[in-house]
Amino acid sequence: MTTPAARRNLRTPDVMTAVQAQVETHYRSSLVEQMREAGNVMRMGRTTLQLAREFGFCYGVERAIDLAYAARKVFPDQRFFLVGEIIHNPLVNEHIAALGINNLLDGNGRPNVEILEPDDVVIIPAFGTEIGLLEQIKGKGCHIVDTTCGDVMSVWKRVRQNANEQVTSIIHGKASHEETRATASRARGDGTGHYLIVFDLKEAQLVADHIKGSVSGAEILAAFAGRHSPGFDPSINLERIGVANQTTMFKDETEAIQHLLREAVLQRDGDAANFRRFDTICAATQNRQDALKDLLRSPLDLLIVIGGYNSSNTTHLAEIGSANIPTWFVSRADCLESMNRIRHFDLTTRRELVHEGAWLPDVYLRIGLTAGASCPNNIIEDVVRRLLSLREETIRENDDFTRKSG
Repeated sequence: MTTPAARRNLRTPDVMTAVQAQVETHYRSSLVEQMREAGNVMRMGRTTLQLAREFGFCYGVERAIDLAYAARKVFPDQRFFLVGEIIHNPLVNEHIAALGINNLLDGNGRPNVEILEPDDVVIIPAFGTEIGLLEQIKGKGCHIVDTTCGDVMSVWKRVRQNANEQVTSIIHGKASHEETRATASRARGDGTGHYLIVFDLKEAQLVADHIKGSVSGAEILAAFAGRHSPGFDPSINLERIGVANQTTMFKDETEAIQHLLREAVLQRDGDAANFRRFDTICAATQNRQDALKDLLRSPLDLLIVIGGYNSSNTTHLAEIGSANIPTWFVSRADCLESMNRIRHFDLTTRRELVHEGAWLPDVYLRIGLTAGASCPNNIIEDVVRRLLSLREETIRENDDFTRKSG
């Protein structure tokens, strides 16, 4: 086995000063900062734009980007690889690729570990990665830059604890998501731990019904094929359970799943000693969801949600919005093609569609805006400017736009 590369400090003052300047050039927006200072509101002629109280980059995303940029400066001559995407935002990933950082995954999402050589640099994304893959990369003697979010690592701590105490982790998440796969690998502990991945409350009800005795183990194995640990036996491995989650899921749904499963254990056992719960929802995710709910209490005509289409936390914002008012989920400003044509992510088909029709009516409008935790401020500014351009409103240099009445 190749000796792992020595650790290097990426966060020296000179490196981070250079990184901050570069990151600000790529992602900062003075216009968005002006709107924040004015209470997140812009009024221009017949258009009022209102930003949610919390939106855009979270600390974990900022840290991941900073570390990637810093690594490129500290290792200017090495080959660079990234396990998948640093975060779920196309513009950010384009910038990362422009730094000469190559994707370690092939077109089918499989890691090309065999191409790695000692002294290569490999970046682990903010979602983390599966422990088996991480060990393979270490075995190649690469420099590893781990940008895994601290909230994600908190979940890993919980599921490892479950495994060590023979408690099966019921993971509320999307089985195909990088974070959920990484969490599931930690839920194995030393290889004897178990997990089961549930997507929503409906699936959790199946598990609860098995615990209460009305659904068979065979039905559970069939319903959750490919979403449980090797050797998983419902009759044994659902005796003691603990709920964890992908950190970007709905907090309310995770709490409902916890309550449902706890009640099932209580009904079966007469007490809840064999049930555990932990609050492992990312604070930034919850803050953005709560801020959007507050925004939706304002009188709005439509909502624009901005972010990557494969971003779980952004998708949940679009789901919250669409349950209340007309909502358009876009990745960037050029999706807003005209007042009668928009490209948007459709929550039902899970793909980008083109809508033709007066989505942006030529009347006085109050437009809400929010963005996922992986969306930079400059993309938000581009969308704001595009909206105003379509409505023939102009922002002039030094214009005190926030004090205008519509």
